Amino acid sequence: MKRIGLLSDTHGYWDERYEKYFAQCDEIWHAGDIGTTELAEKFAQLKPFRAVYGNIDGGDLRLMFSEKYRFKCEEVEVLIKHIGGYPGKYDPSIRGSLFARPPKLFISGHSHILKVMYDKTLNMLHINPGAAGIYGFHKTRTLVRFTIDGTEIKDLEVIELGETL
Repeated sequence: MKRIGLLSDTHGYWDERYEKYFAQCDEIWHAGDIGTTELAEKFAQLKPFRAVYGNIDGGDLRLMFSEKYRFKCEEVEVLIKHIGGYPGKYDPSIRGSLFARPPKLFISGHSHILKVMYDKTLNMLHINPGAAGIYGFHKTRTLVRFTIDGTEIKDLEVIELGETL
């Protein structure tokens, strides 16, 4: 069983509460637009850290992370890509991969809109944790925690970090 802390679109912003909210997590996953290598390293000092780069991430972060990341956590196949869309409106850059070999869990960021949706067509859960940073049009900063236990994805929590500055 693994407890996951998930966030996206930090855009270089560090909130001291990340440490508190991720304390009980086994891993931290970031769905892109990290912002700085320093921020990525801070997360990696807290917990094992998995991430993809986003459209605002520079060459240094693109060397550290890939655009797409497919892996297995427990018995769940996971695919993370920053620009991914959502069920019914997947981004063309990922649509082929999703339909050819759907993961059980697809995670994306970019929109700054928190969404948790089940795609009945592909039999997979889609999570966009919204944006945890202070830059962008979103009004409330969010992150997500959940548990992967064998083949189950459960105990999902949305944490609101407050309004953007």
